[in-house]
Amino acid sequence: MRKPFVAGNWKMNKTGEESRLLVAELLPELQKISGVDCAVCPPFPYLVSLSNMLAGSGIGLGAQNMHWEASGAYTGEVAPKMVAEFCQYVILGHSERRAYFGETDEMINKKVKAALANGITPIMCVGETLAENEAGRTAEVVSRQTRLGLEGIPAGEAQKVVIAYEPVWAIGTGRAATSEQAQAVHANVVRTTLKELLGEAAAQAIRIQYGGSVNAKNAAELFAMPDIDGALVGGASLKAPDFVAIVQAAAARG
Repeated sequence: MRKPFVAGNWKMNKTGEESRLLVAELLPELQKISGVDCAVCPPFPYLVSLSNMLAGSGIGLGAQNMHWEASGAYTGEVAPKMVAEFCQYVILGHSERRAYFGETDEMINKKVKAALANGITPIMCVGETLAENEAGRTAEVVSRQTRLGLEGIPAGEAQKVVIAYEPVWAIGTGRAATSEQAQAVHANVVRTTLKELLGEAAAQAIRIQYGGSVNAKNAAELFAMPDIDGALVGGASLKAPDFVAIVQAAAARG
């Protein structure tokens, strides 16, 4: 059985004080829940202070991005070893990074390799746009992103990666994929591609999160699907009761 994993992507939200208040509210509730891995992914400026708050709590900390180079003249970027100093996870290839900052499958592949080399668990995002979905290209796009994102990574290493399927048309829109739609992509596209690329054992070991308007109301239905192994949560992760409810729903799955 794959252990469910729920991560909160705060995106570009919260001040330092607000972030500390949110974690202070989350900690006692999340620590009551067993059988689920969970993490929060705040903006870069707050990683140090929240790392101190989360130390020894069992709650993970993730960055929202990083560069693939170890160091150098990359103004405004953050190196893998800088992330590894404070974080266990890093979100890579989010659709917003692809759309707004021109990130390609090749760049994301470099970042995934760099994360693994530095002991960080990558949460690698894949997902199709509304136009691609309506054109019937979901399988083509998601399979390509999965395959190229993991290209050149041995099966043993690739098993450490978490895949997050996030249909772009569902992110922040309130229009989540149905549990059946999400399950179909997880099982028939992502996991099938993983099997072709890495073999059956690795494909079954890799956790696939769903992301895209996940909330306290639809989480249990999504997690009831056999190939949905948790969630990458956006807006609902900014409210402690909502995020806790989603983690509780993931725990109830097992």
